[in-house]
Amino acid sequence: MSFPLLTATAALPAIGAIVTAAVPAARRTAAKWLALLFSLATLVLAGVALARFEPGGARYQLTESHAWIKDFGVRYELGVDGIGVALMALTALLIPFVILAGWHDADPLETKSSRWRPTQGFFALILMVEAMVILSFEATDVFLFYILFEAMLIPMYFLIGGFGDRAHAGSDENAAAQRSYAAVKFLLYNLVGGLIMLAAVIGLYVVAGTFSLSEIAEARANGSLSMATSTERWLFLGFFFAFAVKAPLWPLHTWLPNAMGEATSPVAVLITAVVDKVGTFAMLRFCLQLFPEASKWATPVILVLALISIVYGALLAVGQRDIKRLIAYASISHFGFIILGIFAMTSQGQSGATLYMVNHGISTAALMLVAGFLITRRGSRLIADYGGVQKVAPVLAGTFLIGGLATLSLPGLSPFVSEFLVLVGTFSAYPAAGIVATTGIVLAALYVLVLYQRTMTGPVKAGVQGMADLKARELVVVLPLIALLIFLGVYPKPLTEIVNPAVQHTMSDVQKKDPQPEVEAAK
Repeated sequence: MSFPLLTATAALPAIGAIVTAAVPAARRTAAKWLALLFSLATLVLAGVALARFEPGGARYQLTESHAWIKDFGVRYELGVDGIGVALMALTALLIPFVILAGWHDADPLETKSSRWRPTQGFFALILMVEAMVILSFEATDVFLFYILFEAMLIPMYFLIGGFGDRAHAGSDENAAAQRSYAAVKFLLYNLVGGLIMLAAVIGLYVVAGTFSLSEIAEARANGSLSMATSTERWLFLGFFFAFAVKAPLWPLHTWLPNAMGEATSPVAVLITAVVDKVGTFAMLRFCLQLFPEASKWATPVILVLALISIVYGALLAVGQRDIKRLIAYASISHFGFIILGIFAMTSQGQSGATLYMVNHGISTAALMLVAGFLITRRGSRLIADYGGVQKVAPVLAGTFLIGGLATLSLPGLSPFVSEFLVLVGTFSAYPAAGIVATTGIVLAALYVLVLYQRTMTGPVKAGVQGMADLKARELVVVLPLIALLIFLGVYPKPLTEIVNPAVQHTMSDVQKKDPQPEVEAAK
């Protein structure tokens, strides 16, 4: 039997979580290094999977299949297409940076409203989230995916509610209450979505008699699976609702600003750059593949919701006074672009959406982690408390600027390629939607440049004087992310070659072809 590479890639961080949690309380530094080593080993395995993946080969590769719950037809089935393997690699890439950035975020802290912060637990939870997210990108059994989709909420709940932002470190009990509120809101929103999805998962099994994506696809191909139109639409809505909450899509987005604002900056990156990608990924893998007719039926409404997310998120980002909440609302706008690209039902749009998932993860990680370093130094998330940072910490200000420019999709940085493809794909199928979406580009330039101007330029404020520049550990976190933003912005071909065949498979599932340009006949 061949080596189970996909299982190993997901199992390694899970084992690392157990080992890290078991380290004695007094050996905090050892626990950190163990977590980092396990995350780096996972990155190596993900790199091997990426190298072994053949873009022109079978749709799902590196497959594994074993009986699990025979009485209910549940199997342990894994496989990755180009989209799954790209997002798996993104997750494995970001976790070491998350761990390094949060190196001191769970150190013991004694204040009037704070107890011992269990360092081992913090890093173990991060690794457990990594394991579940990676496995969710690999799962080709619907029930297995559902279990992972829900289980990852548990460690995220404790990371949000148990480890608060250092900007609140010396505040009163209200800070703990805000963290608890954000964690509970995150959990409730996603649990409600998950419960609705569970009903749809059961309904799918009743109709199809299996949870296996490959078996369902085969049954559709040979005509042995017939699904009534109304049934397919109801099942689609059950799946899509859960994914829209996770994504998050307006109006199901309200948990995200609270969660990102109250969590530590590395955990905020974990939320929006890693966990939320499961929602948009699942729209491609499950909604479009399992329910092609219903996906086309719901497209007009979903496009409207995506456009609202783009404009609404950007407008609220412009008006924010809190740095982290600004980045959170910017992410809502970006997820609107991703969903717009998915449901434009064009190859350019879906390729752009997939690239957007990867590039948004890198750019948001860069911006949020630098913002976290800034907030840790000043002890405040409020934009008004900053000014003149570039005069005392020029490297910090420079990296913050590059992260911000990537967020507004500046040409030459990787998010530009994604946004351009999404807009091209949308314009070709829905010109009016493409025009509305471009307003998000203008608003992004506004909120990013105003944020930089208010925090980094102007006279040096009293609380900023003497602020230290980025240290070696922080540079190790930020510089590779910036290098990736530039490399993939100049040369995106390695990524597009991986995802484009998977996009063509998805287009075939929904039986859509790219609109042909209208050319007037020569007179």
